[in-house]
Amino acid sequence: MAEKVLKSFLTCQVCCETFKDPVSLGCYHNFCHGCLESFWEQAKNKNCPTCKRKDSKDTLLINFGLQELVDSYAGRQRADPPESRAVCRTHTQDLKWCEEEHRVVCPVCDQQVHGLTLVPLEDEMHNVKVQLKPQLESLKKKMNEYKEIYDTYGNMGQHCKKQLGETERQIKAEFDQLHKFLIQEEEDRMAALREEEKQKRETIILEQENIQAQMSLLSEVISAVEQDLPLKDNAAFLTSPRDLWSGSGPHPLRGGLVDVAKHLGNLSFRVWEKMREKIQFTPVILDPNTASTCLVISEDLTSARYKVGPRQEHPDNPERFRVYSNVLGSEGFTSGEHSWEVEVGDHPDWLIGVAKETVDRKDGLFASPENGFWCLFHYKGGYSTGSGKRLNLKKNPERIRVLLDCGRGEVSFFDAGGNDPILSYRGTFSEKIFPFFSVWPASGAQTRDVKVCVCLK
Repeated sequence: MAEKVLKSFLTCQVCCETFKDPVSLGCYHNFCHGCLESFWEQAKNKNCPTCKRKDSKDTLLINFGLQELVDSYAGRQRADPPESRAVCRTHTQDLKWCEEEHRVVCPVCDQQVHGLTLVPLEDEMHNVKVQLKPQLESLKKKMNEYKEIYDTYGNMGQHCKKQLGETERQIKAEFDQLHKFLIQEEEDRMAALREEEKQKRETIILEQENIQAQMSLLSEVISAVEQDLPLKDNAAFLTSPRDLWSGSGPHPLRGGLVDVAKHLGNLSFRVWEKMREKIQFTPVILDPNTASTCLVISEDLTSARYKVGPRQEHPDNPERFRVYSNVLGSEGFTSGEHSWEVEVGDHPDWLIGVAKETVDRKDGLFASPENGFWCLFHYKGGYSTGSGKRLNLKKNPERIRVLLDCGRGEVSFFDAGGNDPILSYRGTFSEKIFPFFSVWPASGAQTRDVKVCVCLK
């Protein structure tokens, strides 16, 4: 009761709200300063809104004592809200909730709600809170998901910067090797050119010396004949030798110039052919962005090794496998035939095969055809299929050949050493198919890495 009296005392009769900047008139009625000014402006007079008595004050002064009381009351209301009730300001009767019209009503003021379902506001508010609680939990869960993704983006940004440095270093190293090869090839070909020019020049000089010696002999013969010819005028002259020179005539040297065509002809192509003999080609390149954090991928992206100990700090991007030690090839296939060989040596535990692009990469599903994996299993010395069927092999192959035929929907596995068939799957590939690898600890085996083999092209 006292609460209602106090609230009534602190309520402006114009706006029916708690006073804001209260002012007092000569009749001792109190109003909000702004409400009173607006009321007088509309009424075109300065009468009290309550008793209609004309006020004689020229200036409205804030009643600071009443303002302190209002502030104290407002603070208490904020500190103890459960004590407040929603009531009609006119009849001080509890307000109700109309379930049909979904609004707050006063049963006395609003006659149109008679006959409708009215419930206490407290009950409706309780129902609303009950309904909102699971939604609130869902929103909190979604907020955590957003936060996780936000943090993942941060890790991805840092990892991208690290990838930039590492990839730049490897690209530079690759091109340094190519530059060294080309520089060495240039030096070798320039040396061969100079050596040929030297040999040709020496041959020409030697030929010149031989010709000069022949010319000297011939000059002596000519001089002797010219001296003796006027003195020989008897019959004996007719029987003297008439062959003055028995040597052969000069023959120009063939092939005396540098063979320019040999040095320049198809130069770039011949250098490329030689380079091609030294460069290796791998039909499948591993995608490090899909690799589990417990897999170490080699710098040339051709082999994978299980990392014993703490996992690597890689971002949990959507492409990456989270649970098992899996990795995909970087290129997928939708048509044609494709094959590659994988060196497994004596590694005890691995999976090799193919997988659909849309396989689950976070929940660790079993690598079966039903889940989008077609693989050959090797576990603790035995071989099996994705359905758990055991395979009996005469020997343990050290190299596995995988043959993917997208058109026929077939994946086959062979012992690359003798081309003996091991396993074959038939299915329907309705999306892109990627090479798939899973590597577990090598234990005491000599082979630590599972490696895609180089092929000749």
